[in-house]
Amino acid sequence: MSEDTTNIAQVSEQDKGYWAANVRMILISLVIWAVVSFGFGIILRPALSGIAVGGTDLGFWFAQQGSILVFLALIFFYAWRMNKLDKQFGVEEE
Repeated sequence: MSEDTTNIAQVSEQDKGYWAANVRMILISLVIWAVVSFGFGIILRPALSGIAVGGTDLGFWFAQQGSILVFLALIFFYAWRMNKLDKQFGVEEE
């Protein structure tokens, strides 16, 4: 086996690891977003109605404000974590 073929195989395994970590992070972020927006804002809203936040119940707050704030936090978390992941796999931007 030539040296070029060996390097291609190594890069391929590194790429698989990078994309596996990336997809795992995306799936975790989507699950968090779904639980907060659909779970807390819609499905669990009746159970959260007894908890007051800012003059309204917690379920309504999640439906109107909380899901948006969590979504924004997930965007910043994803960007921060992708920068770390890029550095770890040596594909960071210059």
